[in-house]
Amino acid sequence: MAFSRKHMASAGSVLGISALLLAGCGAAPEENSSSSGENSDYKGCMVSDFGGFDDKSFNQNTHDGLKAAEEELGMQVGEAESTSETDYGPNLNSMVQQGCNLTVTVGFGLADATKEAAAANPDSHFAIVDDNSIQADNVRPIVYDTAQAAFQAGYLAAAQTKTGKVATYGGQNFPTVTIFMDGFAQGVEYYNQQNNKDVKVLGWDTKSKSGTFTGDFEDQAKGKTNTQNFLSEGADIIMPVAGPVGGGTLEAVKEYNSSHSDKPASVVWVDSDGFETNPDYQDIILTSVQKLMKEAVLDTFKQDAAGNFTNEPYIGTLENGGVTLAPFHNFDDQVSEETKTALDDIKTKIISGEIKVETEGSPKA
Repeated sequence: MAFSRKHMASAGSVLGISALLLAGCGAAPEENSSSSGENSDYKGCMVSDFGGFDDKSFNQNTHDGLKAAEEELGMQVGEAESTSETDYGPNLNSMVQQGCNLTVTVGFGLADATKEAAAANPDSHFAIVDDNSIQADNVRPIVYDTAQAAFQAGYLAAAQTKTGKVATYGGQNFPTVTIFMDGFAQGVEYYNQQNNKDVKVLGWDTKSKSGTFTGDFEDQAKGKTNTQNFLSEGADIIMPVAGPVGGGTLEAVKEYNSSHSDKPASVVWVDSDGFETNPDYQDIILTSVQKLMKEAVLDTFKQDAAGNFTNEPYIGTLENGGVTLAPFHNFDDQVSEETKTALDDIKTKIISGEIKVETEGSPKA
């Protein structure tokens, strides 16, 4: 979320070969096509964190980038799905032994294993999502300033709440999780300042940097209990930043709405577009804070296959399209034109620097 939310923490258009290298805060790549089969001798690989590739969030979005690269480049593919942290090292070694040209690791939980594998195999290339701690010629960080889009989500939630209370919680207290929560709460604060309101945020305090966490990224029952507590306290819009644990929030809100049709609650999803990844809950997903991991991973494979690997970090922002607020889908007609205009204005001001969204987890180039 962060996250792999489960990646020990820790939401677009299809991107193609970029006219600019995806480095720093450069522009997102433009769409292009590639003939299948051109890279049949090239092998791209991926290792998940223990969330697995079907987590409907962080890992799944990244894995989509591998599948897209396979289709567009005609490359060979290797992948290893971790079920625990002890799988990270062996899975990475397996990718190296299979002759992978570039291996993408998903989540900062794999940082130590990635660093070790990269040092032991200097001729192999690696990329790691949601970690910028490795300084090596053959490792490319792919990170996201999700606080920017979360700020928009906070403003939206504050504009849409009917109770004057919104909430957020995380899986564990890691910067890649709290970056969402901090940005969300700052967006609510901005809404209050601009509109002379007093919408409350449950689950996170921007001053003390403390809040509500389930303690893991696996137990959906904890996510459900947290959400039920928030609903009991009056929150009607909730943003879980906890990977699969967020499934408990979806379940709790849907159950709540079945008996509160006059004042229904809704959910802000993270990482992927939750409307697309959670089809059984489309009626309660207001929007999502997206990290376009698929696109950055696809472009990184394309660059490497073309002989243009770079270890310069890719930092996804509102400006380059690496992070974004997802469409409102079923809620679109419930969001006023005034709010939509304000959200566009916020995006413009964040990009220009007029609005500064700063959190502990905000990546640095």
